[in-house]
Amino acid sequence: MKDFKKPPFKQKKIAIGFTLGVHIVAVVGLLYLGMSKPPEPPKQIKTLLIKPEDLKPVTREETAFDETAHENIAPEITQTAEPSQEPAPVVPTAPPPQTIPTPAPTPAVDTKKLDAQKAAQQAKLAEEAERKAADDAKRAEQKRLAQEANQQKAKAEAKAKAEAQAQAEADIKRKAELEKAAQDAKRQADLNAKRQAENAKLKADEAKRKAEADAKAKANAKAKADADARAKANAEANKRKADADAKARADAKVKADVDAKAKANAEANKRKADADAKARADAKAKADADAKAKANAEANKRKAEADAKAKADAKAKADAEARERAAEEAKASSARKAAEEAAEKKAEAKKIASSAKRDFENKIRRVWDTPSGSAGKTATARISLTESGSVRSVVVTASDPDMKASIEAAVRAAAPYPMPSDPDARREAMTLTSTFRSAN
Repeated sequence: MKDFKKPPFKQKKIAIGFTLGVHIVAVVGLLYLGMSKPPEPPKQIKTLLIKPEDLKPVTREETAFDETAHENIAPEITQTAEPSQEPAPVVPTAPPPQTIPTPAPTPAVDTKKLDAQKAAQQAKLAEEAERKAADDAKRAEQKRLAQEANQQKAKAEAKAKAEAQAQAEADIKRKAELEKAAQDAKRQADLNAKRQAENAKLKADEAKRKAEADAKAKANAKAKADADARAKANAEANKRKADADAKARADAKVKADVDAKAKANAEANKRKADADAKARADAKAKADADAKAKANAEANKRKAEADAKAKADAKAKADAEARERAAEEAKASSARKAAEEAAEKKAEAKKIASSAKRDFENKIRRVWDTPSGSAGKTATARISLTESGSVRSVVVTASDPDMKASIEAAVRAAAPYPMPSDPDARREAMTLTSTFRSAN
């Protein structure tokens, strides 16, 4: 009979797991208690005795809110300790008896006004006492609600803790059952695997023996077939060798006869070819000699004709080169003469244009009205004229606007300018640039 008891190490594992779970729950509880804030001690309330006559009258103001500030803030306050119940302060309704010395006569005091102030003070004190009693009652209710909430929270935590512990125990028990079932299944699988392995081994041994027997029979049959095939092949090879030797001898005899006949024919053909070659060589030598003599005669004739032609060509070429040199010299002479004439004409045109420009500048200076206070100042004028001497454009560069305006006016006032009659000189004189300096 099989023993299904748990092994000792499994029992220890369960016990250790349970112990660890209990310790973890205890440590978490202690941490929770240790992290919570301790209750604050009740604050000390001091009682001050104030004389009614020392208080200033306070005018009550009606507001649109029924709740006071302490009633709005009270729900947000969590009471951690019960406040001490102290008796309300005793406020005397009348001043204590005093021994008043007989003073000197003083003005009469308005007793009605003093009584009214006392009554208002007493009403205010009564109202504060009522408000304090209401606040105490409200704080007591809040404390009770907080205690009930804490108790419910503690009960919920205890219930959750108990459920967690029960769940942990159930998990441990279920895990143990699963482990037991797994062990049983493993043992059964090991037995089945062992039986299957033994059966497979027996089948393999039987198959091995059968395969060895079949292989041995096949090897014997193959060896016999190989021996028969070798004997048959040897016989066929001997037969083929004999046939080949006989055929080789017959072929050698036929070849010898053919070679002898071919050799005789070759010698006859060689003798005939030698005779034909000698006859052709003699005929060729004679033809070559005749052709060479004829070629020499023709070459001499062509050489003489070429020499005569070369002499005629050389003479014609010399005559043509002489004519070309003469034409080029005449052309170069004409070009030099034309260039000299053009240069002289251009120089004369420039000279005439330069003289005309000086006349233009002098004419402008004569009509120039220099502005006052411009002594030493300079201006540059670039003037463009038409062929008739009118002003096409004038551009004056000057730092003083008066200088600029006066020169522009003088240039335009001096127009028209007498232009040279020569076209080149007139073209040269149509643009000029002059610098003017004021002496005023």
